[in-house]
This record gives sequence, structure tokens and C-alpha cells, in this order.
Amino acid sequence: MEEIWLPVKDFLFLSLFLLIAIILKNKIRFFKRFLIPTAIIGGFIGLIYRSVLEFTTDAASLTVIKLNPDFLGNLVYHLMAIGFISLALKERTVALKDDKKDNVNTGFAITSAYLLQGILGFALSLLLAYTILPELFPPFGLLLPLGFAQGPGQAYSIGTSWEALGFTNGGNIGLSIATIGYLWAIIPGIPLLNFLVRRKERLSLTGLEKDIKIFHEEGSALDEKHTENIPRKIFIDSLSVQIVLIGIVYIITYFLLKGITLALGPLGDYGQTVSQLLWGFHFVIATMVAILVRMVLNVLKRKDWLHINYPDNYTLQRISSASFDYMIVAAITAISIITFKENWIAIVIITTAGGILTMLYTILLCRRIYNSFIIEHIVALYGMWTGTISTGIALLREIDPESRSNAAENLVLGSAVALPLGVPLMFILGLAINGYRVKNPMLYFYTLIIFTAFFTVLLLIMVIKRKNKASV
Repeated sequence: MEEIWLPVKDFLFLSLFLLIAIILKNKIRFFKRFLIPTAIIGGFIGLIYRSVLEFTTDAASLTVIKLNPDFLGNLVYHLMAIGFISLALKERTVALKDDKKDNVNTGFAITSAYLLQGILGFALSLLLAYTILPELFPPFGLLLPLGFAQGPGQAYSIGTSWEALGFTNGGNIGLSIATIGYLWAIIPGIPLLNFLVRRKERLSLTGLEKDIKIFHEEGSALDEKHTENIPRKIFIDSLSVQIVLIGIVYIITYFLLKGITLALGPLGDYGQTVSQLLWGFHFVIATMVAILVRMVLNVLKRKDWLHINYPDNYTLQRISSASFDYMIVAAITAISIITFKENWIAIVIITTAGGILTMLYTILLCRRIYNSFIIEHIVALYGMWTGTISTGIALLREIDPESRSNAAENLVLGSAVALPLGVPLMFILGLAINGYRVKNPMLYFYTLIIFTAFFTVLLLIMVIKRKNKASV
């Protein structure tokens, strides 16, 4: 009978880690004083627990108390989508004036950050490969944006595929870079979060308090009340209805991705690369589907064809918050501790430079392209660009637990904007790898030129848009 428990055992352990984190958050002065997200505390408790068991025991009898990293990864994958579907299904009668522009700006910013990290990482790995580390795999540094900005899954997948070309331990190195990215998100990220909150006047963020006050006053009434109750004659709970709606959106997303995968099949390896990218960004597509469903429901309600507003903002917000909490704990718990082996010098140099540049770029860029909720955007984007979108949400939730700002939505809707911009980057990665395969270093140079040109264009667009906006 114990086997029946195995599929849910890890989820129960995550609940335990969260409980311990809640106790620590409330009882330990350090955690009270600094804005350390409870879910992140729980995640590191889980990471320590799993690592101790992994490295000190191997007895089959202890399987029942061990955690399955594959299950944790799958949980992160699905909870991310559920959280954003819940947000997208909410009714929004109040929105900031510049929300749509912020979505586009965020999309450009996300793509530009990927490019900047790629340029830095690739340039440093080429410099090391042609100087002090001649045995280094030249495209090594391209794992920086994959590990930092896209997380351990993408970094491991791409690194493993490069092993066939001679990149020894490519998958493990990808995980190492992703793990250090998490550390950059948390260790410098939490002091950054506290610094911005406590000394926001130094960043010239005047008017932020007014924006938050207005948004809270206008938006809180909507978030804190339930919509029309589900009629008792239906004999179903309101929570069940919300889960049904989320399930409908998710199954549409699944078959949509299946259809796209089949359509891309004739393109061979390139089609498979794009298909894998889309499956990795499933939460973006799911959010788009949820927005479309929400629009259809609004039309039916306006035409009086639908007499009940089935999506309930309050319940959807609670589902989203719970999904993100468990997603964050699972994501950090699932991190693998990998030794640096012979590549530790390159890993340390590239990730250190990448972490510093990402922090500076995030602060400078957000101050240039956003007019409101600048702190929230800095924190969210920095967490996303050094970890994954889950770490960005984790840091954001500490200063915006009720999703009052538009930063969380900008992460996912901006990712939707960045998706078509980012697809060509996968083909450019192929150009660099082909350069190693055919022993043509000029292809490395071409890759850097294309990355730099693309980054410059995006940066100019964001700056010009801001200047035009300021002049109106």
C-alpha cells in the first residue's frame, strides 16, 4: 500500500518545508527584519534536506523519505502555468494607463537581457578559450543566458545536447550555472530588495507611493469580494468551478502545442528546436488562451447569453498565490548540487561577471522604461534574469503579495512579446555551435555581431519610445 503514497509524498514534504519556513519567518528576528520570501526559505530547507539524503545515504529502504527531483521539476512546470492561468482569468475593470505599453517594454527588456548575457558569456568564453583555457569548449559562455534567465531545465537540455560535440559534462555544467544563477537571485537579490524598499528615494522613485495607494484603493475592492455565487441548483462549489475553468484552458493549451509540434515537424531539427522552446514557454501560451477565454466570457455576459460570472476573482487569486508558493519551494528544492570539476574557473568568471552586469542593467533599464511600480519591476525582472520566472515571482511577492502592481502580469505578458523575438535567437545559437562543428571561428564572430546588433536595436527602440512618451 505504500506505493499509493509515492505520487503525493513529495508534495506533502513541500508542505512540511513551507510550514517550517513559516515558523522561522515568524520566530527568527533575522527573517523578520529582512524581506526574505517565505517560499524561498522553504525551498532552501528542502534543498538541504534532499542534498543530505542524496549524498549520505543510498539504501533502497530510504526511498520513502527521499525526494524525486523529476517529480519536483514536473510540479514546477505545471504549477507555473496554473498560477498564470488563474491570474489571466480574473476580471479586470481597473488597470494602469500604461499597462499595454509596459507589456511591450517588458518583452523588449526580456529579450535584450538574454542578448546581453549571451554577448557577455560568449565573449568571455572565447577570450578564455584562446588564452588561458585552450581546452575550453568555445560556446561555453552561451550557457549563461540559458542557465541564468531560463533555468536549469533549458541549461541542462542544451548542455547535454552539446556533449555529442565534445563538451564534457555539458549538462552538469548547465545545472551548475543555473544553480549559481539562483544564488545570485537570492544572495544579492534579497539585500537589493531591502535596499530598494528602504531607500527608494535615492532612485528618484517619487510618486511610487501614490501609484500604489491609488491602485490599492481602486483594485482592492475588486480583489477582496467574490463575484456572483454559483447557484445552489448546480450543486457544485465555487472552487470546483474555478478548477474546471483552469482545466479547460490547460487542455486547450496542450492540444494547441501538440498541433504546433506536428506543424513544425517537416522543418527537421530546426522545427524540433522551436517546438521544444514552445513547450518550455507553455505558461505563456496558456496565459494567452486564458485571456481569450476571459474575453469570450465577457462577450457572452454583455450579450446576456451568460447570466452568471463564473470566474471568481477572490478564489482565482488564492489559487494563483498557492500555486506560486508551492512552485517556488519545489523549484529550489529540485536544484542539483554539481561540482565544478575542471571547468570551475570558467564558471566562476562567467557567472560573476554575468551576475554583476545583470544587476546593474536591471536597475538602469527599469528606471528608463517604467513610470510606475519601478521597484516591483526591478525586483521581478532581476529575479527572473538570474533564476527563473519563479524566483522573480518569489522576490516580487515579498513586496507585492496580493499582486497589486502590474509587474507579475508584465513578466508573463512580456514573455509572450519576447517569445517571437526570442525564436530567432535559437537559430543564432545553432550558428555558433556549427562554427565549432566545422572548425570555423568566423562563425563565432558572426554570432557576436548579430547578437550585438539585435541588442542595440532593441535598446534604441526602448529609449526612443520612452523619449517620445516623455515629450507628449
